[in-house]
Amino acid sequence: MANCKIKAPFFEIGPKSYLYGDDILELALAADAASQKYDIDVIFTCPVVDIRRVAQATKRLHVFAPHMDPIYPGRGLADTLPESLVAAGAEGVMLNHVEKPLSFEVLAETIKRADEVGLTTIVCADSMADASSIAGLHPDIIVAEPSELIGTGVSVGPEYVAAATNSVKKVDEHILVLTAAGIAGGEDVYNTIMAGADATGSSSGVAKAADRPKMVDEMISAARRAWDERH
Repeated sequence: MANCKIKAPFFEIGPKSYLYGDDILELALAADAASQKYDIDVIFTCPVVDIRRVAQATKRLHVFAPHMDPIYPGRGLADTLPESLVAAGAEGVMLNHVEKPLSFEVLAETIKRADEVGLTTIVCADSMADASSIAGLHPDIIVAEPSELIGTGVSVGPEYVAAATNSVKKVDEHILVLTAAGIAGGEDVYNTIMAGADATGSSSGVAKAADRPKMVDEMISAARRAWDERH
C-alpha cells in the first residue's frame, strides 16, 4: 500500500489495443490536460511499448502497464519483467483483467513482485466474491466490474457500485475501489461516483469516441463534479 500515490477521486483510461502509435500519445496528452484542469488523478493504462514515450511526454498522468509477469531478471523470453516497467517510467501495473486473467496463486505472487519493485497495483475483479477475495491480497486498488458489461456501453447500477465497494472495504478499508464496465459518457461517470465509488474509468467509451479529447474532458469533469457534490 505504501507505493500508491493515487488519491480519490480518480479516473482510469485503458486504450487496450483499440489505438496504437501517435493516437496513444494524443490520448495521453488529452488525459494529462484534463487531469491538470480538473485536479483529478488519472491512471493511463498504457501499451507496454509506449510506456516510456507517454511517461516522458506527460506531467501528471499516472502511467500504468497493462500486465506483468512475476519473474526476476534472467530467463523469461517475451515475459514482462517488473524491473523493466519501472525503468521505462511506469508507476503501476494493472493485473487480472478479464482479457489477461491470472490464477489466484499467480496473482498473489505478482502483487508481491510489484510491491518489491515499487509499482502500484490495480487489480480487476469480475464479481463481488472475487473482489472480496482479492482484497485479502491487499493491492492498492481494486477494479470491480462485471465482465459481461465490459465494452457494451451498459454501465453498472448504483446498487452494484455500493455493494462492490462495501465488499472490498470490509476486508481492507485502505484499498481504493474503482467501479466501471460500460462507461460510455459523462453521465455514466457522474452516476457511478455519486453511487459511492472512489473512481471509475473507460476503455472503448474513450478509444472509440468520435472526438477522443472531448470525451476525456467530459468524463473527467463529470468525476470532479460528482465528487464535489458528494462531499
